[in-house]
Amino acid sequence: MTAAARTASLERSTSESQISLSLDLDGTGASDIDTGVPFFDHMLTALARHSLTDLTVRATGDVHIDVHHTVEDTGILLGQAILEALGDKSGISRYGDAFVPLDEALAQAVVDISGRPYLVHSGEPAGFEFHLIGGHFTGSMVRHFFEALVLNARLTVHLKLVEGRDPHHIAEAEFKAFARALRQAKALDPLVAGIPSTKGAL
Repeated sequence: MTAAARTASLERSTSESQISLSLDLDGTGASDIDTGVPFFDHMLTALARHSLTDLTVRATGDVHIDVHHTVEDTGILLGQAILEALGDKSGISRYGDAFVPLDEALAQAVVDISGRPYLVHSGEPAGFEFHLIGGHFTGSMVRHFFEALVLNARLTVHLKLVEGRDPHHIAEAEFKAFARALRQAKALDPLVAGIPSTKGAL
């Protein structure tokens, strides 16, 4: 019996952004990303590659005002797509954890596909949220993105920067750590029968 495809294709349109997104949770990490925010494209590409999720994103938004709307709205849509693609979550590992270094930066992520959205995000140095990465993406966008994704995918995520100085390295280590933890959590485990919860639902 062939397993059902764990895919989703969604669109979101507001006065601030227009986004189309498709993903395959059982892909190879291939991506085709264009959000109009180059550093964000780089982070989404890393997320796809290291989570082994095929991801296509097309976004246009009011980036001439701020990148906030495009980043947050993409996080919302990506979370919704992950939730849809997971289906009833039967047979998944459910939990994942990862430490990922990038030179002097080290990030830890723990993911629970719990059905209960909760984000604990800590460890970034004071002032990181104000730093412009690539001249356009502020450090604060990292948390905004993960808040939007976690809420809409209904994940419990603990994301912690253990060490770090360079803002680019900090953000990238956090995205990659989340990706690796998600890769474990979404994986189908042949030893898991049904939904991995004593409640019988996630």
